[in-house]
Amino acid sequence: MKTRNLLIIALSLFPAITFATDNKVLVKPNLEGLTLPEKYKDWRVISASHRTDNKSMRIILGNDIAIKASRSNQTNPWPDGTILGKLVWKQTTENNWPTAIAPEEFIHAEFMYKDSNKFKANGTGWGWARWLGKEQKPYGDDNDLNQSCIACHTPVKGRDWVYTAPVQLP
Repeated sequence: MKTRNLLIIALSLFPAITFATDNKVLVKPNLEGLTLPEKYKDWRVISASHRTDNKSMRIILGNDIAIKASRSNQTNPWPDGTILGKLVWKQTTENNWPTAIAPEEFIHAEFMYKDSNKFKANGTGWGWARWLGKEQKPYGDDNDLNQSCIACHTPVKGRDWVYTAPVQLP
């Protein structure tokens, strides 16, 4: 029931969610040269999730290729060209609905880029990137370009490295 309520809240809030950033501010690519996808703020919602361990909520977005794959249940494997985005906020209690949660402080935006050839060497077929805070500072250093992402996603290796299960719309 909590997951359903989170999804209802997330889907209803999504059109109003924006970042307090100036679109003219240049966001640096990560160390592998991956860039924050242009116009990701206009992408459609694939799913939502709530992490009880760190009290954060996520809206999972996809580019057009990801949306088409998720709507047709073609996600294992996801097609090349897929980009999945996860926008993460600390959660708070909704002011006008005390039994509901709502987004509070923005934590980060993370993206997975599917390209079986380009990212073959890392063993996943995915490129991984994260930008921290409203400043969108690239995450990672030369000692850990994407190994922490891959290690975290290893339990879902059999699901093409993706935790997110797209919601099935009626």
